[in-house]
Amino acid sequence: MLTDREQDTYNFITNYYIKTHKAPLLTEIAEGLGIQSKGVVHRYVSSLEEKGYITRNAKTRGIELTDQPNLDELPLLGRIAAGKPIEAIEDQQLVNFSHLLGGPNRYVLQVKGNSMIDEGIRNGDLIIIESQTTAESNQIIVALIDNENATLKRIQFPKKDVVRLIPENKNMQPKEYSSDRVTIQGVLVGQVRMYA
Repeated sequence: MLTDREQDTYNFITNYYIKTHKAPLLTEIAEGLGIQSKGVVHRYVSSLEEKGYITRNAKTRGIELTDQPNLDELPLLGRIAAGKPIEAIEDQQLVNFSHLLGGPNRYVLQVKGNSMIDEGIRNGDLIIIESQTTAESNQIIVALIDNENATLKRIQFPKKDVVRLIPENKNMQPKEYSSDRVTIQGVLVGQVRMYA
């Protein structure tokens, strides 16, 4: 069982590894935990090694976690209200992003522009696309127009041989094309926005 400071040290090492894919230096652990003495940090790290949480070697960043964190998984700790507050209940589960967003026919694009802003898709967001050549009306798709211009839009089929591409931006108007001018390249299945 770990003391509170040992747990803090272990958590810092784990989080550092997840963010940077490498182990922290003793000075970085000390700074991250607000500890003045590297000797104190060395004591915590040695205790973690004795208790089997980490191993050490002679390399500069010679700390290795015994149980390597799965970088495809993050803990799902519960729900958070975006409207009326709800009771905070911790619910420890793991979300596997490779299973959630990955797949053999999927790829990622970075959004440029604001034509889908009213759908919550902003400039710089990463979107996950399922590669396919057909779509249902009202799906958000990647369309190739005239074999040269790719765009992300909502698709509709107002009449035979006509495709309507609809931006989700109140300042922009839909455009219609003959179906032979538009090639569907994929359908939107997910979105990622990074804040840090």
